[in-house]
Amino acid sequence: MNCIIIGIAGGTGSGKSTFTNRLKDEFNDNVAVIYHDNYYRRQDDVSFEDRKKVNYDHPDSLETQLLLEHLYMLKDGRAVDCPVYDYSLHNRSDQTVHIEPRKIIIAEGILLLADKRIRDLLDIKIYVEADADERILRRVVRDVKERGRDIDNIVEQYLTTVKPMHYLYVEPTRAMADIVINSGMNHVAFDIVRSKIQLMLSEEDIKS
Repeated sequence: MNCIIIGIAGGTGSGKSTFTNRLKDEFNDNVAVIYHDNYYRRQDDVSFEDRKKVNYDHPDSLETQLLLEHLYMLKDGRAVDCPVYDYSLHNRSDQTVHIEPRKIIIAEGILLLADKRIRDLLDIKIYVEADADERILRRVVRDVKERGRDIDNIVEQYLTTVKPMHYLYVEPTRAMADIVINSGMNHVAFDIVRSKIQLMLSEEDIKS
């Protein structure tokens, strides 16, 4: 199956999901989204208290090999059953999400561009950046409202793992992106990416 695989990376709270959702709304049924966050490793043999202390912003915390296999399957026209991560348990759940191949596959995650194998598979690599103050505020709001976390836990995690890992592993991938945008709501950047995707889709239709 001919498809376009787009990677959207950037720091926590940078606006990746906003940009992803805008593309999904624009291209509707032609888009399937796969989230790197769902590929955090299963930790059934680790206690809940110890799971809370794991460095989830280090590349080793993710089963990227499985994500890579799933992207190849989607590119090959085969459906995948993607794992689902449960943030309240700090562990992978027993549920899966069935994803059918589409003309446009969007992969999203803070460390998506940190793995060369993933980068080599992507047709378009996008890095979304935002001021550090904005990112931490968005993370606090999200973690409290959506993931039931308390402020003390969020602050401790941010200072001990999120912030140092951002500068060590996430921000360096900015240089590996094809397009760097300063906001998920940047309309000019969105128009450019949309036009590029439309052009690539037209080219694929001609080939087929």
